[in-house]
Amino acid sequence: MKEFLLKRYPLARTPLAHEVSASVINYRHGERVSWHQHRHGQLVFAIQGVIRVLTPTRTWTLPQSRAAWLPPDVDHELHAVGETVLCSVYIESHVCPWPWRDAAVIAVSALMRELALTIGAAGEKYGGDSRAALAVPLLLKVLAETPGLPEPGVPLPRDERLLKICEHMMNDPASELTLDFWGEQFGASGRTLARRLHAETGLTFVAWRQQMRVAEAITRLALGQSVAHVARNLGYRSASAFIVMFRQVTGEAPQRYLASQ
Repeated sequence: MKEFLLKRYPLARTPLAHEVSASVINYRHGERVSWHQHRHGQLVFAIQGVIRVLTPTRTWTLPQSRAAWLPPDVDHELHAVGETVLCSVYIESHVCPWPWRDAAVIAVSALMRELALTIGAAGEKYGGDSRAALAVPLLLKVLAETPGLPEPGVPLPRDERLLKICEHMMNDPASELTLDFWGEQFGASGRTLARRLHAETGLTFVAWRQQMRVAEAITRLALGQSVAHVARNLGYRSASAFIVMFRQVTGEAPQRYLASQ
């Protein structure tokens, strides 16, 4: 139905004042930018705090060292974790630095951050000879030379049974309930649920649970909880076991991953 309505009543296109513009906005913990989409691309990252990015198919929880690229026409929602300062760079589709059709994650360099802040400080309608205008081509070059990271976030299945399991795990990330248990609730075998989960997310249940726990850990660590406290509350017997899992998923230990680059 959504596709039919969009064809009949297409989204109005409101071009940006410039090919590239930026904004810097403060958000309180828990504030959200509800589901929406743009006809242009958006690069979003936190100057302070942590940002959770949701799309219909997956979610990311990103520290200041990471940014999410949202291509044109991708539905998304943003959540502030902690007192957050959010920087968004808006890029018209004909100058988008990447050909990616799906959302992706990149590392935020110090140069990238400063260029984005320079553009954001100038407002929406900056002059052609301003510092913001001079920063735009360099930022686009930096972005084009920045590869995507192998950080798929937490993929979300479509199957209603699996979505209920995911909802339970997100509400209780320390849960050790198995797919065999859930199969009994839904009248299906654990093996059937496992096959369906892998088909829809590309992950085993154990790998999916690890991705989800890492996202929850980033949230809690950003709010000031210690690694030991987070490890214990996510069901790990020791902080070292939790750190090993975190490194397996992200490639870095928790504190290093959270550190601003």
